[in-house]
Amino acid sequence: MTTAQKSSLYVRDLCYIAFFTALIAVLAQISIPLPGGVPLTLQTFAVPLAGLVLGSKKGTIASLIYVLLGAVGVPVFANFSGGPGIVLGMTGGFILSFPVMAFLSGLGANKSVKSPLLWLWLIIGAAANYAVGTVWFMVIADSSLYAALAACVIPFIPTAILKIILAGFFGTMLRGVLRKADLLPATH
Repeated sequence: MTTAQKSSLYVRDLCYIAFFTALIAVLAQISIPLPGGVPLTLQTFAVPLAGLVLGSKKGTIASLIYVLLGAVGVPVFANFSGGPGIVLGMTGGFILSFPVMAFLSGLGANKSVKSPLLWLWLIIGAAANYAVGTVWFMVIADSSLYAALAACVIPFIPTAILKIILAGFFGTMLRGVLRKADLLPATH
């Protein structure tokens, strides 16, 4: 591989990372407030999608950049919010665990939709997001486990299942299309 080809792949990787960072930010704005204080957003669809399409390393970088942008005040979080107060607030654990979610989801990146491993990594990624977010919520809101589960987990189970299924199908489909068009290297 020539230096020009390596540079081209690097620029392409940066563009994909930037695209998925922006996608997470855009889908964060599709937000439905719920009584418990944790909104229903499409971030938890976009983050595993980034991991599946880009792989664990680049998907993690895209979600980490998203978290850092929001933490410094760029209004990329739900309802065009941003700043350290959001990251350190009741929903901060969910946001801070996005890079972990992307990494774990990305571990299934080279699997087909028929592979149980693809679905296992997506489920583990979602579970990690819920676990960190719920524990964080309990600490910040000084709530019981029952109250935290009622606010952070139980209302989201049906949509979490749907997001996992959609991310799995769209992620593998998009990755396949990009590879077929030679826009995504076979190993990433």
